[in-house]
Amino acid sequence: MLGALAQAGGAVDDCAEAASWALSDDELLASIDAAHAVAQRLATVQLGLVRELDARGLAVSRGAASTAVWLRERLRLSGRSARQMVQLATTIDAAPPPVRAALLNGTITVEQGRVVAETIAALPVEVGPEVADKATELLIAWADRFDPTILSRLGERILTHVAPELADRAELTALERATERAEARRHVTLSEPKDGQVRLSGNLDTETASLLREAIDPFCAPTGEHDDRSPGQRRADALGEICRLALRTGTLPDNGGDRPQLVVTMSLDALLNGVHPGTLETGARLTPGAVRRLACDASVLPAVLGDNSQILDVGRQRRLFTGPLRRALVLRDGGCAFPGCDRPPRWCDGHHVRHWADGGATALGNAVLLCGHHHRLLHQGDWTVRIAPDGQPEFLPPGWLDPLRTPRRNLYHRRC
Repeated sequence: MLGALAQAGGAVDDCAEAASWALSDDELLASIDAAHAVAQRLATVQLGLVRELDARGLAVSRGAASTAVWLRERLRLSGRSARQMVQLATTIDAAPPPVRAALLNGTITVEQGRVVAETIAALPVEVGPEVADKATELLIAWADRFDPTILSRLGERILTHVAPELADRAELTALERATERAEARRHVTLSEPKDGQVRLSGNLDTETASLLREAIDPFCAPTGEHDDRSPGQRRADALGEICRLALRTGTLPDNGGDRPQLVVTMSLDALLNGVHPGTLETGARLTPGAVRRLACDASVLPAVLGDNSQILDVGRQRRLFTGPLRRALVLRDGGCAFPGCDRPPRWCDGHHVRHWADGGATALGNAVLLCGHHHRLLHQGDWTVRIAPDGQPEFLPPGWLDPLRTPRRNLYHRRC
């Protein structure tokens, strides 16, 4: 084998020395196809060697912790690539003989071979060798037209083509097993805050994921021409909006569905000048802007500290923009008041035009209804809002957008 590989290496040298610029268009295209086919065939040979290495336990006998660790050091691979190579070698080794033959003659790629091998291995136990052979033959034929992703999807329904009488029952069994695995593995994790970010990760079963997708999709659409958020940012904001909407229902258990209650701890000077961050009960720190934004329509318990952290006062809980005042605000604004936004009232918070910490009154003449995205936009400071003489909110764009800062209104909700 070493001699043959040496010859192959010599052929590669010849190819590398050839001038690709001298090739005609047809020759260039054919050369790309041929180079790819040879690379896939050589990769198959390498996987066979890796499988033999692993089966002999040679890497462990040489002092490595595993075959993957040995490959990582020997071939200078990443740990992930080394593990994937060992797994792929095992998968291809267990595949039906036609799969390996198709790989060695360049009919299919290594990725396609993996898909075919995994699809055949996942067939129900009641499927006999004859049906498995038909499935293998059909998948290899399809590999000439479909990439690995599409081939994998076709493989999920392979029994429909080769054994229709078994397809429905097999699909139901596979679905039940997949559902059980998904339910057993479901979890959501919130990491500790770091650099102002909390990492959200986890796995959901299909049913829960579909509910989440249906819930956040209405919030994920751009809110107007000034919405420059990425799709991922819109989904993150949508999740926050869903939580706010649920908290407003008043039907959640334990806490009764109250809006978030902020226990913001700060010194008396910090409370007066309004430029220092606040500390929540969890120990997380919030910027002054974030505290002000959340306080617009939340229950607030200010804990004012004097010297040596002595508690001077713990204020009474104050609910903002609720009851008749919120109903009047909804009646006036009809939804998010930001120009061009179509968010309905139930997705919006009340915002103080002059913040309550600065002496602003909790009154209709000092309030405007804003969705979560535009609420944050207002607190960033580029846009400003005011109540016009006719009692309607109007927004002044930043100077970079409109040097004249001509006031704008939301006409979507049919205000004047």
